[in-house]
Amino acid sequence: MLSLSRGLWNRHRRKLFIALGALGGGYVIYKFYDAHRRRVTLLERQLEGVREVDELIKSQLQNHFENIQRISDTTTLPYAMHYLKSRIAGDLDVSYLTEKLRQAKGQYSTLTTKDKAELWERLKILSFTRLTTSVWSMTVLCLYVKVLVNILGRHLYVDIARGSESSETLDEVESFGRHGHQEFLATADYLSTYGISKLIMNMQSAAAEVLKDKQLKDPFSMEKLHEMIMQILQLFMSIESPNYWISYLVPENAVTYRQMMALPFSGFEDTSALMDAGKLEQLVSETWAVLSSPEFRNITELSLNKLVNVLVEEIDMQLKGGSSSAPGAIPLVTLLPRVTQLAPQLLDEPSSNKFIQIIQSLPEVQFFYTLVYSNMPPLS
Repeated sequence: MLSLSRGLWNRHRRKLFIALGALGGGYVIYKFYDAHRRRVTLLERQLEGVREVDELIKSQLQNHFENIQRISDTTTLPYAMHYLKSRIAGDLDVSYLTEKLRQAKGQYSTLTTKDKAELWERLKILSFTRLTTSVWSMTVLCLYVKVLVNILGRHLYVDIARGSESSETLDEVESFGRHGHQEFLATADYLSTYGISKLIMNMQSAAAEVLKDKQLKDPFSMEKLHEMIMQILQLFMSIESPNYWISYLVPENAVTYRQMMALPFSGFEDTSALMDAGKLEQLVSETWAVLSSPEFRNITELSLNKLVNVLVEEIDMQLKGGSSSAPGAIPLVTLLPRVTQLAPQLLDEPSSNKFIQIIQSLPEVQFFYTLVYSNMPPLS
């Protein structure tokens, strides 16, 4: 019996080994497949979780972005614009010139013809200086405040996402205070506080240069008026150096600026509004980089050109007086009162300021702020 079993084993052992090998290999393959299937299922669950988190982040980013824009429109810009309007009204007041010219028409005026000509010349230059200063400062301040708030908003969002800040929703402007960033937001007033005097001086130089050969009796079409205003603005933007105008808006030295800003807080126990000097320097540096970028200059020039178009159309409509006929060429002296009257309107409250709304509705401007907030692609 034993010999029979051995015979069977010898004759069929190769087949048995192959069968056992096949069974063993199949089991191993099944185990590999089962492990792989489990890994794929786990990975799919993880990917689904990642997608859900990604959608949540996108939603939070959009909500946060909209909150940042609302803060800019309802708080930061109105306050800065109010201060700017008061500075321009005070530093470029032309009422004393118009009053002297009105008195010069009187029977007992002692002004000579030369005196009257000098008054008219000063009124001509100051009127256009006031208009171009108003349109430039309003446009650039509007754009700058948006840049400023979006840079800060991006930093706060990243800080919150990393867990270094609380997860509170930034629905109110006080949220910026809780994060100690008023100091950076306060640079919105840098133009009105420190930059406006130099701005006016250079704008007046540009206006005097462009207007030096323009006589009060010279006829001006609306196209020629538009061209002259743009010449003043373009000459102003190139005074000293191509990007010198940035110094009107942003402190060149964050440390020095921080020392100046520390004074208003020196009498208070709560100094949380004073952020770390390194953080302020980083934010100011990023702001300079954005304002120096070709993209920002492009939207600035686009906005200025658009607003000058609107201003010239306003003057044209006033001169027509409701008539559909074109007024033709108008003496420069007739245009001066219109130019003087339009300047203050440019600096009205942002919520009712159609000029600001025109800027903010430009698709190129809206897209630019999306890039600033997301920091993609790089702006430098």
